[in-house]
Amino acid sequence: MSSWTKAHLNRSYARSTLRAKVAQGRGLVHRPRVSVYKGAVLPALTEFWHLSDRLCGKRLVPFLQRIVPFLETRGQLNLAPALQGLLLHMSPAPCDRLLQEVQTKEEPWEHPHPRPGMLLLRQVPVQTAAEWDPPRPGFVAVDLVTHEGSVAGGEYACTLDVTDVATGWTETRAVRNKSQEQVFAALRDIRSDLPFPLLGIHSEYGSEFMNGHLLRYCHQEHITLTRSRPYRKNDNCFVEQKNWSIVRRTVWYLRYDTEEEVLLMNKIYQSLRLFTNFFLPVMQLTHKTRQGARVTRSYDTPCSPYERVLASPCIREEAKEALRHQEQHLDPVALHDTILKDERHLRELVLTTKQDRPHIIPRKGMDWQLHPVSSRF
Repeated sequence: MSSWTKAHLNRSYARSTLRAKVAQGRGLVHRPRVSVYKGAVLPALTEFWHLSDRLCGKRLVPFLQRIVPFLETRGQLNLAPALQGLLLHMSPAPCDRLLQEVQTKEEPWEHPHPRPGMLLLRQVPVQTAAEWDPPRPGFVAVDLVTHEGSVAGGEYACTLDVTDVATGWTETRAVRNKSQEQVFAALRDIRSDLPFPLLGIHSEYGSEFMNGHLLRYCHQEHITLTRSRPYRKNDNCFVEQKNWSIVRRTVWYLRYDTEEEVLLMNKIYQSLRLFTNFFLPVMQLTHKTRQGARVTRSYDTPCSPYERVLASPCIREEAKEALRHQEQHLDPVALHDTILKDERHLRELVLTTKQDRPHIIPRKGMDWQLHPVSSRF
């Protein structure tokens, strides 16, 4: 025991080392299980992972179970039966384990932008995340994502992000600035594209939402309007999580301040809304239990917002039939390629005009050449 003490070994490490020595003396040899996911499994899984916009394993498995037969019936997929069987019967843990090395090479970087503001707050009731009980679609959470490129001076574009709490249906629109007029017009445009009636709006406390225009509009249209508490991001968690997974991963953290860039962003968003809402599964929290400092969360079965809309009994059959007809004419591979093509065009447009706009030069540590517009590249 003195030799182990002099070596300054951790107690657990010393115990495991002694156990290995004893097992070796008895002739016991640990042989790891042979992996069945070899050969072309990882390249095929990586391609579907990129097509799914880099989903986690729990969301990637239902995506594979739906997209593989979908593409095979259209003649767009030609996989060996053994490889196809492995992909369809793969569980979430092997997916994450096989893609771990690929994920580490494409690690994203974060850049938070808190933008508080106050106006007419006393007229709008406060609602927290714990008070949400979405029995039907139509109650949406909204947020505004700024694209100033770490240089807040001048006028720059913003993205209005709208997410339905019950189904996860997400709509995005790019606007020239964060003025009340621009945001209000984009919100009305999004309302016309929703597959269900708009019943309630939950926003942050900024003046782009807390203003007389939106307050009067919600009162006239009988729409419930609530807000978050100041400096409590979790009150608006349903849309905050989409700011990265949908907006930032698509247009990244560059600065956009021209009309051409805003039009191109909206063109990307038109393809992105079809791809994410019809084909990408999402998980929703069902309940959460706390035992001391340990919190256990349970989620429902991952499925796309389109499938959640079809399963909702609160939506009319006419709207569901229109969605089914639209889904039959969609091609996820073509949509994904279109998004990538437009993203490259947007990045090239910004980088070629960066020299002509010295006020948009990013701060130190934010080299655009090192951080592309989208992690899909």
